[in-house]
Amino acid sequence: MTLSLNDLPSPQAFLIDLDGTLVDTLGDFVFVLNQVLAELGQRGVTREFVELTVGQGSEHLIRSTLAEVGADACWYDEAWVRYQRHYESANGVHSDVFPGVLAGLQGLRALGLPMACLTNKPARFARELLRRKGLDGFFDQVFGGDDFERKKPDPMPLLKTCEALGTPPAASWMIGDSSNDAKAARAAGCPVVLVRYGYNHGEPIEAVDADRFIDSLEELPA
Repeated sequence: MTLSLNDLPSPQAFLIDLDGTLVDTLGDFVFVLNQVLAELGQRGVTREFVELTVGQGSEHLIRSTLAEVGADACWYDEAWVRYQRHYESANGVHSDVFPGVLAGLQGLRALGLPMACLTNKPARFARELLRRKGLDGFFDQVFGGDDFERKKPDPMPLLKTCEALGTPPAASWMIGDSSNDAKAARAAGCPVVLVRYGYNHGEPIEAVDADRFIDSLEELPA
């Protein structure tokens, strides 16, 4: 049974996912992956495949993509180098901020509470994407998948982020779009709110163990 936002512990901080929560980045992923595959002489992948695969870090995405097209796993290192080069220039070009995100972030910022963007995306790509989309000014901290030894759904990134913000996990709300965010939050002891419009590996979002589901960030406390 989900809770109303008013039933959750009063927030002292917000930890917010990036891909699928703040920005629809599927277009960037599809473009970059298909550039890499073309250079390797492989067929491309579809948006539908990428939507099912994103969320567990770029390394997982590349390995899964190579497997999907039947390429030898030994090509991973070469694919990773090419992926980083193409993503550098394509970052944000084929993506859009989700409706309600800007107003939602403005409302949260008005509360005067610390905010962090916490994503499995490589940190430099995450920071640059936020800058290009005009969202970087909302966050006190931005942490990517390579900032810690483990990625979501491991709780370590959430616990380390709470430590950086100086807030207890039990009062630090995790806002995300997938089971990765929810599992990490549950293990870290953070309340978790999930958006309904994200990626969640093709699974129904409301089947995930979360405290609340929302259609827009504008529904969060303001």
